[in-house]
Amino acid sequence: MPMSDRYFFLHLQKTGGSALKMRLRHHFGDRAVYPCADDGPLPGAILTPAHLVERVAARGDEIRVITGHFPLATLDLLPGEYRTFTLLREPVERTLSFLRQQARLAKKPDSDLVEFYEDPIHYIGLIHNHMTKMLALDTETTRSKGILANVEMTRDHLELARQRLASIDVVGVQERHDDFAAALEREFGWDLGPRRSANQTGSMPVDPALRQRIAEENALDVELYEFALELTASRTPA
Repeated sequence: MPMSDRYFFLHLQKTGGSALKMRLRHHFGDRAVYPCADDGPLPGAILTPAHLVERVAARGDEIRVITGHFPLATLDLLPGEYRTFTLLREPVERTLSFLRQQARLAKKPDSDLVEFYEDPIHYIGLIHNHMTKMLALDTETTRSKGILANVEMTRDHLELARQRLASIDVVGVQERHDDFAAALEREFGWDLGPRRSANQTGSMPVDPALRQRIAEENALDVELYEFALELTASRTPA
């Protein structure tokens, strides 16, 4: 397919991407949005780049949009070219939403969220400067480890993440989801249909000390998010 017919959604955890995928299926149909029911069990289908590569080889003529939690460097593993889009979220709120989801899945909705924050798999793979990592991972690390790679992000990674974010065709923030959807429709000529909701975690009291800790330990993501706000503002039509 020509570049204009293929799309890669850099789906960052807990940014509103699940609701967006429902709208993508509204426009493209189920089989055109990866993964569909035939693409294998979760979570492998949305976390393992090698699995994605196999499925693209098997039915690449059907797939119009790739979703799943794959780092941006996954594009280096795929044939052809893709237009790109992504959605970021304020890092403290993104992390708290993730923690509430884990507490709910563990059937411990009233437990201390610190327990889930300090879980090594959660922290390394899905929390610690997660947005920076998803943009900045190199191709070989992406190929071998994917989203769960244990890489300590540095300011060099942050600078690379900024550069790569600026290269993405459509960038939005979760807090202005409607603006993001409108930008996708405007840029790509899509009809996403009405707004949808999915995987909402509600709210619960949070110790201010945990909020402060998240902000400090994810300082690169905080800076990246601020850059995303500037970027989206500069791209918004007058």
